[in-house]
Amino acid sequence: MKTKLLLYLSIVALITSSCNTTKDIPYMIGADQLPSEVLQSAAKASDPVVMPGDMLQIIVTSLNAEAVKPFNKIGYVTDLGGGNTNNNNNENSMYYYLVDANGNIEFPYLGSLHIGGMSKSATENYIATQIYPRYLTERPGVEVRFQNFRVYILGEVKSPGEIKAVNGRLNILEAIAKAGDLTIQGRRDNVMIVRTNSDGSRSIQTVNLNDKNLIVSPNFNLQQNDIIYVEPNSSKARSSWNVPPALSLGLSSVGTLISIATFIITLTK
Repeated sequence: MKTKLLLYLSIVALITSSCNTTKDIPYMIGADQLPSEVLQSAAKASDPVVMPGDMLQIIVTSLNAEAVKPFNKIGYVTDLGGGNTNNNNNENSMYYYLVDANGNIEFPYLGSLHIGGMSKSATENYIATQIYPRYLTERPGVEVRFQNFRVYILGEVKSPGEIKAVNGRLNILEAIAKAGDLTIQGRRDNVMIVRTNSDGSRSIQTVNLNDKNLIVSPNFNLQQNDIIYVEPNSSKARSSWNVPPALSLGLSSVGTLISIATFIITLTK
């Protein structure tokens, strides 16, 4: 009777454990129940901030194309006889601006510009004010594109590695999707984000993928060079634990003795 009760309790515990594990798998549980006003208040994707080491494409435009030609690196290099305009887009880094360790770039005619720590939109406005009205009679359009916006994801995902975003924006779910999703052993309630700030310092954020409020969290949107780490859950940790040979032999012996004792008790009843 005691043996049957023990077996029954073991089965119940196993089923309960499986149910609890299943609850930890879905993302943003109950997100469909969030009020519309909460969703509308979700943090908007902020502009990426210029950091040392960034590779930027900066395009200056105007109705008068010839007037802004000197302020575009393509036109500037071509005028100096140093480039081929047939090889000028995303294939040739000589037309990009590398932000140096001090946050500066060398801009045609304008010289050294300090843009480190500025957002994308602030950089565009700053460059436009350096050109107009000093050099042009009309304010030009300025577009800044990040050529190296990328994050890194590792740990319990199917395809760890580097993930690039050509439009300069990426959120945590997009990064996970590009990595092939988390494995079943990945812990979803404590995903770590290691972030490098514009001043070179680092900070650590954590997100809970099970939490419905993730979609309105300020950490939902990633920044360039973020490192995402998905740690293994307790199930993976248990499965990876190696039992020492001596302990394994001892447990095996104990199991054998229990089986013999159970068999003898059964025969004597």
